[in-house]
Amino acid sequence: MSNKAGKGGSFILERALSSSIAVPEELPPEVKELGQVAYEFCEKEVISRVDDFENSETKVQTNIEVLKLAGEQGLLMTEIPEEYGGLGLNLSAATLLAEKSAQYGSFTVSMLCHTGIGTLPILYFGNKDQHDRYLPLLATGEWLAAYALTESNFGSDALGARTRADLSEDGKHYILNGEKIYITNGGFADFFTVYAKVDGKHFSAFLVERTYPGITIGPEEHKMGIKGSSTTSVILEDVKVPVENVLGKIGEGHKSALGVLDIGRFKLGIGVMGNAKRIEGVAAVYANERSQFKSLISKFGMIRRKFADMSAKIFAVESMGYRTAGMIDEAVEALDHSAEDFSSQVGKVFEEFDIECAIMKVMGSETAAFVIDEAVQVHGGAGFIEEYEVARAYRDERINRIFEGTNEINRLLIPGAMLKRSMTGRLHVMPEFMKMNKKLAAGEDLLAGFEDMPLGDLAKAAESARLITLFSFGNTIKKHMAKLQKVEYVMGMGEYFFEKIANMVMHSFAMDSSIARATKLIEMYGEEKAANAVKLAQLVTFEGITKVLSESQELFSSLGDGDAATIAKFRADIDKMTFVPAMDLMAIKDAVAEKVVDLQKYVV
Repeated sequence: MSNKAGKGGSFILERALSSSIAVPEELPPEVKELGQVAYEFCEKEVISRVDDFENSETKVQTNIEVLKLAGEQGLLMTEIPEEYGGLGLNLSAATLLAEKSAQYGSFTVSMLCHTGIGTLPILYFGNKDQHDRYLPLLATGEWLAAYALTESNFGSDALGARTRADLSEDGKHYILNGEKIYITNGGFADFFTVYAKVDGKHFSAFLVERTYPGITIGPEEHKMGIKGSSTTSVILEDVKVPVENVLGKIGEGHKSALGVLDIGRFKLGIGVMGNAKRIEGVAAVYANERSQFKSLISKFGMIRRKFADMSAKIFAVESMGYRTAGMIDEAVEALDHSAEDFSSQVGKVFEEFDIECAIMKVMGSETAAFVIDEAVQVHGGAGFIEEYEVARAYRDERINRIFEGTNEINRLLIPGAMLKRSMTGRLHVMPEFMKMNKKLAAGEDLLAGFEDMPLGDLAKAAESARLITLFSFGNTIKKHMAKLQKVEYVMGMGEYFFEKIANMVMHSFAMDSSIARATKLIEMYGEEKAANAVKLAQLVTFEGITKVLSESQELFSSLGDGDAATIAKFRADIDKMTFVPAMDLMAIKDAVAEKVVDLQKYVV
């Protein structure tokens, strides 16, 4: 396998397992040690103070105290360069830190807001003066950060903001007026990245200090979950922001807004995956304590299969996450680090991988939802009692499918980005689709060549999923190209096609990443030590190819307009690309569950 990182979204064009991937097992010892520090910090300083976080009277002060302690431990400075007091580590290190810090939903939200969307806009899009003034304060937690984008009528449609900025008569300040809502860390942040339209037209970003006159922080929102985090409105009334605090250029706020959202989506997917690991362990402990019919429930087949399904979904997200981090790190490493615009070039790298970041957000949050829901089920009636951790986790989880762009919006983004890149020549989707059609017409075996690979059957299934996904995307574009370029169509009937394709793309990426990781672990440790990873990859593969086939059948029923002959032709072509590996699914699930039950935690 080659070591190239490739371009964002390129996995849909590359034969299964054609690229080597980064895996968490290869992280340097010092990074793993930092991850352990983060985990132990959460156990000691966060989990022990959950009641203080959840108490509306003490949560703001508790957040401040614990986040500043995290700063003292070096947990807020991972990606900030050393010259500004940070550690200057790469995204893979930050990925591990985000995962290990995600032991309690509310604190995870607060911390990732500060280190992610709170700090990274200035890091990647700020100038030298802004870096000098603010990054050292943010690195240590002396100042805590927030990100102020959302407004009452504008959420996912962020560029439609109504907050206004007008240049003062003396030309020294921009005067900001408007209201931002649902601002995480709003109750205690010292520093906000605020988005407004200059003269009501030019969408721009501003670095705003809490002490500027005219800023009012609204009351804490009473939320369904993540009650231990701070969420408020931020009201701006004639707030004078120095012109030197414009982030980037006037009219180019979308660059930092959308670029940082990509980072936020990625880190959310990683964070909630880390929390899902914890909750699976909590459920395993309970299953080993609870007896019914004179037997521990951990011995019941239906309970054991739940643990296997939890583990497989977590394995897929984990594999995709570290793969994506590795690709981004490789792309960043290839940049000119001495260039004046190095930081902004890093921001562009994240934009390049917006498809992978959206996948992480959707699959990460939906995996957490699945795992936590199943953990509640394992607890039975106890899972509905607040005394048990899973009850709180259930409430906390729900927001993950909403913020950082709803999962519906992110599902539109995935094929939308593929279409845009195909049209501009950045991603040769349609040319590859046309080549595949010619091979199909010529009767070529598109699934040949996997026989001698260690996990050849799984790789062949991943290739099957990729080809069917490409076939589905190409035929959708071929029929609806003109319509899909119109927003009103995409937001209407086009959503149906995009949703199906997005699901197929996500499962294709999950399969390829999981199998590639299992293959790499065989190379690293041998077949015996990698046996559980192989079983997890088998489960990911079976679910993935099943989902891809199901979505394609539904998609082509509409693309064929209900015409039996047309639909039959589509199905005949899909059959030529279909491969479902043989496996003893129940035996695999039981073996995976055995390890979870035995060690009482998620196990690779």
